Amino acid sequence: MKRARFSEDGFAGGAEALLFGMLIFVAGTLLVAHAWSVVETKLAADAAAREAARSYVGAPDAQTAWVDAQQAAAQAIAGYGRDPTQARVRLAAGRWGRCQRVTIAVSVPAPLLSLPFVGRIGEAETVHADHSELVEPYTTGPAGTATCG
Repeated sequence: MKRARFSEDGFAGGAEALLFGMLIFVAGTLLVAHAWSVVETKLAADAAAREAARSYVGAPDAQTAWVDAQQAAAQAIAGYGRDPTQARVRLAAGRWGRCQRVTIAVSVPAPLLSLPFVGRIGEAETVHADHSELVEPYTTGPAGTATCG
């Protein structure tokens, strides 16, 4: 009885296959690291916009409201380990006044990569977030009576 010979057709287990596998692994890891840096930047921008809007609507006057909003946004950005000077905070809609809806928009540049022990590398796209709230209807600062609450 004769034994069947096994063919080696389609065999690819040499160094080139290991190199290609390593290349796929590194590229995939860099892609995931980039995606996480954008997600982390979006979380920081959301928090900054939310805190800025809350500070703005709770202030006793318009000048204090804007200063408080900028400080709150800077603290939120710094809380995520980002540089607050790179963030752009603006009043996107509304004005300060009793029962007025205001929207604060925050833009933060996302790093290309954020790696442990290395830090943030490069700069990718800019992430935007906004948050909207009503100026306090029962606060003592603005003139007039509350019509929204």
